[in-house]
Amino acid sequence: MPGEESFDEGYSMGALVAAVNKKGGSSVPTAVTMLKELVHRGVDAHGVATPNSVAIAKSVEGLAIENMNSHIVLGHNLSRFCTRDRPQPVLAEDFALIFEGRLFPSPNLSEVERVVEMLENAPHRNAEKIVEKLEGSYVFAIAFADMLIAGRDTIGLNPLYYGENETTYALASERKALWAIGVDNPRSFPPGNVMVASERGFSFKPVRTLTKPSPETINMEIATKRLKNLLQKSTEKRVSDLNKVAVAFSGGLDSSVITVLAQKCGVDVHLFSVGLENQSEAQFAETAADALGLPLHLQKYTIDDVRSILSKVLWLIEEPSVIKIGIAIPLYWVAENSSKLGFKVLLTGLGGDELFGGYQKYLREYERYGAAAVRNALYDDVAESYEANFQRDNQVCSLHKVELRLPFMDQDVVNFGLGLPIDLKITSAEDSLRKRVLRATAQKLGVPSFIARRAKKAIQYATGVNKAIRRLAKEKGLNSHGYVRQIFRRIYPEVRAR
Repeated sequence: MPGEESFDEGYSMGALVAAVNKKGGSSVPTAVTMLKELVHRGVDAHGVATPNSVAIAKSVEGLAIENMNSHIVLGHNLSRFCTRDRPQPVLAEDFALIFEGRLFPSPNLSEVERVVEMLENAPHRNAEKIVEKLEGSYVFAIAFADMLIAGRDTIGLNPLYYGENETTYALASERKALWAIGVDNPRSFPPGNVMVASERGFSFKPVRTLTKPSPETINMEIATKRLKNLLQKSTEKRVSDLNKVAVAFSGGLDSSVITVLAQKCGVDVHLFSVGLENQSEAQFAETAADALGLPLHLQKYTIDDVRSILSKVLWLIEEPSVIKIGIAIPLYWVAENSSKLGFKVLLTGLGGDELFGGYQKYLREYERYGAAAVRNALYDDVAESYEANFQRDNQVCSLHKVELRLPFMDQDVVNFGLGLPIDLKITSAEDSLRKRVLRATAQKLGVPSFIARRAKKAIQYATGVNKAIRRLAKEKGLNSHGYVRQIFRRIYPEVRAR
């Protein structure tokens, strides 16, 4: 195994790349090029593997790849979260593997060792069992002599993109790595699928995808009791390996529910909130944190702070979207602040609005088309969250080496939430509160009523970031969309801004 160095065993967090040369040439240079684009996701160790060899080094430039030659190649960048974090790819008897992500609950073995164990005896066939049986936020890639097999968890919590150019089929944790090798239109890897790629082409197979459950017949009392138990179990699975955890905290319903659930698990919980100066929401976050009896780390910013960070965050999220940048900037600050204080895991309430009907748009859907249409819209929004939300947030947090965990996006919580009747979420087209079952569950958990019954305000408006972007755009004689697209084109001139 040329170039391999000694590291402690464990699991790893970072970046995954994979390449298959269509014409049988070596994919090693391609993998190295992609890894160089993703060093911000992993700085402690770097690895490249063919199906029968691996090189590990402390820098991409230090990889001993001179004698490596294969048309199927994997690459990984590692950020070490603890002493047992292990560089990847890893070699087994006749394949190389990258498993990037987390399993819930945490296995007795490290994640990558657990997967190697699953693949023993029949690795080609057992690759599908990873997606079929393992719950978590993960992507993986397996290099065999004649094919590449890759997969993604059912919800799509960890980012993975794929595409091709004239010579190569490729995968990467971020689009910028694919753009660097001339893949012009990367697409998001479909959650719950396994992909098989070889010189002859590639294909996807759905293994365990999100399905729309039939609506349950259930009353509010039973629903809140079951939801409370499911959310508690979900949170326990996501903090069981932690002594302390950060929560992205607005003082709103979703983040307060997650906060109380984490408290009940016995970990040291710290709350992190951000906003621009003179935003009333910051004062409410302080009031809510006091009511919950937890420390709040509140940081206020200025319009100049938005101006200075805008390009970097656009580079991270890889999309010229005003809505996404308005959400990503506050999360960037929260991840940065929590990382500076030594927190490696950040919990957020992401998914609560999509599961329980939090957005104003659901009222419009209700008024025009009725409750059945709202149910369909909720399912669609959850199913599409991997592209709308999860990729953005993972890529923002990755720069600060903060792992994002989402208790609302547990498989059991998602299935139960989507199966609830609409009248437990939204009572009518005039329901200004919405999320009724979650509000009732919050009160059962002990969330104070003034929080549990507070109307929702979107983060980009609550923090003042959206207004700041409008002001910056106006200075340039542009609207917000034109301003964001202009900056995006400077960052990624080779990419057509949508």
